[in-house]
Amino acid sequence: MILVLAGCGSMNPQTNPIDPANGFWDKFFIYPLSTLMNWFADILWGQYGLSILIVTILIRFLVLPLTLKQYRSSKKMQDIQPEMKKLKEKYKDDPKKQQEETMKLFQANGVNPLAGCLPLLVQMPILIALYHAIMRNGEISQHTFMWLKLGSPDPYYVLPVLAAITTFLQQKMMSSQMTSQMQALMFIFPVMIFVMSMNFASALPLYWIYSNLFTVVQSYFLYRRPSTNKGGPSK
Repeated sequence: MILVLAGCGSMNPQTNPIDPANGFWDKFFIYPLSTLMNWFADILWGQYGLSILIVTILIRFLVLPLTLKQYRSSKKMQDIQPEMKKLKEKYKDDPKKQQEETMKLFQANGVNPLAGCLPLLVQMPILIALYHAIMRNGEISQHTFMWLKLGSPDPYYVLPVLAAITTFLQQKMMSSQMTSQMQALMFIFPVMIFVMSMNFASALPLYWIYSNLFTVVQSYFLYRRPSTNKGGPSK
């Protein structure tokens, strides 16, 4: 999220319209996404709120192979955690030896410690482009969806609350794959999302809510524990 906002803060979306002649970024990332949202809105009764939903789902399915790769990597790392703890205890007075043995453990189990990060880095340009495609699309800013004016913050704070709740839920679903330090952030990120959603145009937190709900469903199938009893419920 910090990377997304950093990439988006360099220009004012309200005064910098999308121009495919404006360079590589606008031509090959932002303009196609903006055009796609306009196209879906045209066939969905002019409802950009539904158009953002469809584009969100398409993007999430597009990056699903990367998400699955990240999941497999984190699962392998989780499986070798007991052995890593033993190595840390055994070589606690010899950090160099501890690092060497840890790398041998990674190689023996086919674990790449960077594999979980690379998919996220690949997704980041798409997220930044989608931000611009939403915020710099003049058609979106002029439309309403339910009680929302998509180019203005939600005056009733319903979206900020939903964005915060769904952020917490999607983190909760993935908590089994988090370290204790990451779990400590589970209450910080929803608060950050709430504060930002209060100030951003409604179209953006609407996208966050859609994306969070997709992640909740996806995480249910990826991270749920299999049943240990064939006839009993999952634990």
